[in-house]
Amino acid sequence: MTRTDKTHSPRAMIWLVLLAAAGTFALTMGTRQTMGLFLSPLNTATGLGIGSISLAFAFGQLWWGLTQPFAGAMADRIGAGRVLFAGVLLVALGTFLTPLMTSSAGLILAIGVLAAGGAGMAGPAVLMAATARLIPLEKRGLATGIVNAGGSLGQFLMAPIAGALMVSQGWGNAMQIMGLLVLLALPAALVLKGNSRQSAPAGHPPVGTLDAIRSALKNKSYLMLAAGFFVCGFHVAFLATHLPGVIAACGLPVQFGAWSLAMLGLFNIVGSVTMGWAVGRWRMKSLLSLLYATRALAVLLFLLAPKTGAVMLVFAAVMGLTFLSTVPPTAGLVAKFFGTANMATLFGVVMLTHQIGGFLGAWLGGKVFEATGNYDWVWYIDIMLAIGAALIHLPIREAHLPKLGQVAKAAA
Repeated sequence: MTRTDKTHSPRAMIWLVLLAAAGTFALTMGTRQTMGLFLSPLNTATGLGIGSISLAFAFGQLWWGLTQPFAGAMADRIGAGRVLFAGVLLVALGTFLTPLMTSSAGLILAIGVLAAGGAGMAGPAVLMAATARLIPLEKRGLATGIVNAGGSLGQFLMAPIAGALMVSQGWGNAMQIMGLLVLLALPAALVLKGNSRQSAPAGHPPVGTLDAIRSALKNKSYLMLAAGFFVCGFHVAFLATHLPGVIAACGLPVQFGAWSLAMLGLFNIVGSVTMGWAVGRWRMKSLLSLLYATRALAVLLFLLAPKTGAVMLVFAAVMGLTFLSTVPPTAGLVAKFFGTANMATLFGVVMLTHQIGGFLGAWLGGKVFEATGNYDWVWYIDIMLAIGAALIHLPIREAHLPKLGQVAKAAA
């Protein structure tokens, strides 16, 4: 049998790569996105207050982002498989230890450092870059959409599972079982192994991490893309952390919190796959502007609507369509700008801005609720940020740039 180049893998290999990447994202993201269900039980058990516990969740958002450029750089050098293996173990450990923590520092360590850091190592920067490296160019858009949908499928499945476990096993045992479920992602490390040397431009050695980042930060389109992703992080983290609290504040039964999170995940599957398909047919910057404008309009209509159970589920479905469907066009633009050789690093930097926004969304949600008794001002901020993100993508120059390896050789 002749050896086949990975960029021209047979169909079975392509599906195996997608299963490994999407499955990993389903387990890590699904577990992380159900943590909002445990916020109230954690507060009851520890007596620390919603604000203090929200700080642990917010730190997790920030740390998840901070780990991604470093995880991406490690994956580009030593291989994605090793980074993913370590990341999955850390997610499981942090989630398992969380119910044992009784202080703010302990929760920050378990939720914000171990679980969030591990999820960053096994997160979109590494998964999207590994997928782009192992999938043929003409299939990358749809492939990244499928991988991104894996995270949503995980959320859709894990939220009801977590809710059922909380009822039958208690919240502490439920969280520890969720941590053990993450270990099912460990075999994916074998499928997604490899590094950037396999995808450097022909005849050009891979560019060093710092040189790649310096080159990218000089590109205005890359900076505007990162600024828009900051808004995505604010929006996503606020919903993931506080949507159950929003629903409880409206006087609705607790099960609407779990099912609203599940609706976010279910409809993000549709949004992610559709966006992955659309990436190869329309300008990615235009698709991103449309997504952010849709968010702004949906939140405005939600504020004006009566807060019934049906309205909550419809709102969660609409938000789900735009929830993480920003990832395929954002990742696609990074790959289009700079190629795949340093994509894990450069998309990791963009993910960092996403999670800085996530930190503010999760933290401000708790602080505003403590100060005012509702979440209205966070929604107002979210609308303004979404409008700004819709506008900032319009000037992006969507064109192929010289690959980083070619730039480095020309400068040598």
